[in-house]
Amino acid sequence: MRPLASTNAVALTAAWVAAASPALAQDTASPVTSRIARVTVYPGSATVERVAKVPAGARSITLGCLPASLDAQSLQINADAAVRVGEFNVRTEDRDVVAACASPLDGRIRELEDQIAAVKAEATSLQLVDGYLKSVATAGAGPETPGGRLQAATPAQIAATADALRKSAHESQTRAHQLQRKQEALELALKPLTAERERTASQRAQVVSVTVTLATDREAELRLSYQVRGTGWQPTYRATLDAAKPSVLLERQALVAQNSGEDWSNVQLTLSTGQPGRATQGRLPRPWTLDIAPPTPKAAPVPAMAMAAPAPASPLARRNLAEDALPSFEVTSTDKAFATEFAVPQRITVPSNGQRVTLALGSYTAPATLVTRTVPAMEEAAYLVAELAPPPGVWPVGNANLYRDGAFVGTGRIDFAAATSANGTSSLAFGRDDLITVRTEPVQDLTGSTGFTGSRVERRTRRAYAVENRHKTPVTLQVLHAAPVSRNEKIEVESRYQPQPTDLAWNRNPGTVAWQQPLAAGATAQFSAEHTIRYPKDMELFERQ
Repeated sequence: MRPLASTNAVALTAAWVAAASPALAQDTASPVTSRIARVTVYPGSATVERVAKVPAGARSITLGCLPASLDAQSLQINADAAVRVGEFNVRTEDRDVVAACASPLDGRIRELEDQIAAVKAEATSLQLVDGYLKSVATAGAGPETPGGRLQAATPAQIAATADALRKSAHESQTRAHQLQRKQEALELALKPLTAERERTASQRAQVVSVTVTLATDREAELRLSYQVRGTGWQPTYRATLDAAKPSVLLERQALVAQNSGEDWSNVQLTLSTGQPGRATQGRLPRPWTLDIAPPTPKAAPVPAMAMAAPAPASPLARRNLAEDALPSFEVTSTDKAFATEFAVPQRITVPSNGQRVTLALGSYTAPATLVTRTVPAMEEAAYLVAELAPPPGVWPVGNANLYRDGAFVGTGRIDFAAATSANGTSSLAFGRDDLITVRTEPVQDLTGSTGFTGSRVERRTRRAYAVENRHKTPVTLQVLHAAPVSRNEKIEVESRYQPQPTDLAWNRNPGTVAWQQPLAAGATAQFSAEHTIRYPKDMELFERQ
């Protein structure tokens, strides 16, 4: 213990230094607490805005315990008009050496470990009590005589001793059982905390502190914004088909997850389709030059032992590999001039453990055109398809849970930007229609020779389909068929259809033939396609289907 005189001397010296050097005392950066006020989430990154109170007369403050994923180049500092902001510096430290940045889990884990240790100590003491009771019970004799020999116990003494031993043993065993249960409960509560600390140890091994030089005469507010990696959001949808109207109810949702190293607690959240990590400029054309290729020199053989080892991965490559392990979300839709933002009205909490939080972004009822689609050559089945016009606003690409008349039928994908039909609509399939029967006749494939000298091969293929409507109401039937398309002028293709198809290049795909017509209840429709292919006999035909 330091002597009182020495302690007083140190205190007086410190007070003298503070009085003699007021500028030195004010220049010392004082740590301030800050809170996250707003977060804007992009695909793969996020912009975090922190707010801190600056005390009157402050000349320098430090905001500590910031995540190591902070991008120092994106750091921006804004303050009230009364605050003059100067330079700032960023420092990265190990979390273990910064007491103020200790994980909140550490205290709870230490408390549970102390409770477990106390329970084990009490259990050990009970074992000593049990050992003593056993030794007394095995003695089985009365008090000692003056000669040192044990005197036989009377029946009353035996009964009293047995009753005392019974009560003591009962209390000891009951307490031991209670301690065992308590230890199991404490260990059960400790296990998830320990696992969470170990999981977050790597991403929170380091912390960042930002020291800002400033000047203000009154209390003010300082705002610090920065970008962090390891965050993102993914659009998802719920599409419910009402076949009676017909219409599709589209409900927009967003899955938000992050492991940036700091929890977002009760923050104002905004989702954006912008991508700050993208290149700011596209590639420019390179000059197109023509020259005579020089002769290629023969490469000298390289001895096996002289081959260079693979170069280590560059820091950029290592960073990309690390980022690949983080949540990745692809949202590329845009609105207005550059991006679309979705502001969440309520405050949101998103923990930094990768847990996904689902947010509702509104709904829209879209009128639909129902089509019963079948591709008989691929599968003798028909599916109910709803054709939708793109709804107003921005609908980023995402998966959708599909419901038909209130029943879940599966999952699909919404991509209104990739509408390829002639009328600009997109399709959502709502499961198999079991009341449509599709039959395919055996394929007729004949090959022969043609030409004056038999120099050309002629191949004739015929496919025929039959579709029956077993509904009590008519349906709009769409039958798709793949026709051969020549990629060489020496290959001739001639096609005949019955009836004539509605579209010979369905969805702008040459060779995809579509029949579309109403099919009455209980009616059957017949379709056939015959293709004749001619090509030189000395040429090998290459087919791809």
